[in-house]
Amino acid sequence: MDLARTEVTEAAVRKDRRRGSAARFGLIAVPVAFFAVFFAYPVAAIVARGLEVDGVWQFGRIGEVLAQSDVRHVLWFTTWQAIVSTALTLLIALPGAYVFARFDFRGKQVLRAVVTVPFVLPTVVVGTAFLALVGRGGLLDELWGVRLDTTVWAILLAHVFFNYAVVVRTVGGLWAQLDPRQEEAARMLGASPLRAWRQVTLPALAPAVAAAALMVFLFTFTSFGVVQILGGPTFSTLEVEIYRQTSEIFDLSTAAVLTLIQFVAVGAILALHAWTVRRRETALRLVDPSVTARRPRGTGQWALLGGVLVTVVVLLLLPLAVLVERSLDAPGFGYYRALTRVDGGVFLVAPIEAIGNSLSYAVAATLIAVVIGGLASVALTRRDAGRFVRGFDALLMLPLGVSAVTVGFGFLIALDEPPLDLRSSWILVPLAQALVGVPFVVRTMLPVLRAVDVRLREAASVLGASPWRVWREVDLPMVRRALLIAAGFAFAVSLGEFGATVFIARPDNPTLPVAVARLLGRPGEVNYGQAMALSTILMVVCAVALLVLERLRTDRTGEF
Repeated sequence: MDLARTEVTEAAVRKDRRRGSAARFGLIAVPVAFFAVFFAYPVAAIVARGLEVDGVWQFGRIGEVLAQSDVRHVLWFTTWQAIVSTALTLLIALPGAYVFARFDFRGKQVLRAVVTVPFVLPTVVVGTAFLALVGRGGLLDELWGVRLDTTVWAILLAHVFFNYAVVVRTVGGLWAQLDPRQEEAARMLGASPLRAWRQVTLPALAPAVAAAALMVFLFTFTSFGVVQILGGPTFSTLEVEIYRQTSEIFDLSTAAVLTLIQFVAVGAILALHAWTVRRRETALRLVDPSVTARRPRGTGQWALLGGVLVTVVVLLLLPLAVLVERSLDAPGFGYYRALTRVDGGVFLVAPIEAIGNSLSYAVAATLIAVVIGGLASVALTRRDAGRFVRGFDALLMLPLGVSAVTVGFGFLIALDEPPLDLRSSWILVPLAQALVGVPFVVRTMLPVLRAVDVRLREAASVLGASPWRVWREVDLPMVRRALLIAAGFAFAVSLGEFGATVFIARPDNPTLPVAVARLLGRPGEVNYGQAMALSTILMVVCAVALLVLERLRTDRTGEF
């Protein structure tokens, strides 16, 4: 009897493995097909269009482009400003990471949401906010006659503003889970506070600091909207130069070479980031963060908390407050009322219609991103996932670093004939936005899915449940909150996507970021005021979405 029962159990296990293998390939097939068609194909198409002549690849063009002094200057500035932006962000944000990790104070959750608002804001809004603060006619110009929009400092400060939350939440999230008794023991043995921190805490934090630094470097290395608005004709990153070569000069070969350079650089950064994340996940013993935070003690700790609050107000809140104030300069909400009129110039429709366009596009992009990212996350958490599936995890991050301008223009070139002639279809914009949303969905859902006890899935499978039923009754109840958070992040980043959308958004259906950029590109006080008004609306929508996310957030859903 026991032998018969064992044979039945083994047969059930073999059947479950066969069924699981088929389910795994079914799960990963959809995300792979999506990225192949809507990411790899458009990027390859524009690179081929630039480097292929009569069926022959002109690799010598790479050396010719790199020999140009202006291209070398762009490469140097892109790298230099990314390094400096990363260093400044770490210097300014690490004290904030400590405060959020170790201090417990009133309003902490609200302040956490406020700190994260800049990260989910569209880069166009960030650039516009700093233009209102440090640009011509901005607050500094009015008070002291100081303008920074023609200097690199405006770009650097905007990058710190944008990436402050990356350091605070990535490093602070780990810092809150480090056992403070280890550092206290070192101090009891005679080590000074600085030495105890340097020899005990810093080595444990190193993987998180490195991961945060690499992400900040990635975002600043590929910066587009901020540099496009604040850099003017003087400063240009690789992303901005690709846009200029593509849309203004129509030199596709130079754009293709720059795209390849950026692709190689981003690949190296993502490989380093994956290595640091693996170290962070496996090398540390963590404790419950709820037991490590306490009220500030002593003058020094209260001063540190006060300094972080001042930094948040001056660096993060002041530019946004100036943005709102500039949007209200016209009496009777004049700039907002001007959004309802059609001037026949920049837009074929009233600028206010960009709000509805952006919301509808973002909803569609969110649905696509949740489906694709959810399927990829489930496939990546299966124990029987092969090397290809695990390697696909790194590929999912590429859209965050590969030129969005290249993707957008690639859409126009590649998706222009049956069965994928989508140039006149509304779905083109959500597809491009979903490419940026999928990595956020995966990064949010993976930690929770990996925390689900695999024995629950196995028990349900042995009892005869199908893979879909196992997911519905075991995984879904545990990851429902993470799924909602993932959808919120996808919605926020889709709402603010600019690099690809600027190419494919039709004149009669502009999105909010595209509308803001077009208004800023026209002279006149009314156009400037309307750009401020639209930016304020976009900021409010993103902030509301983030506050909802903060209420749903749990400690097991990841930081980003």
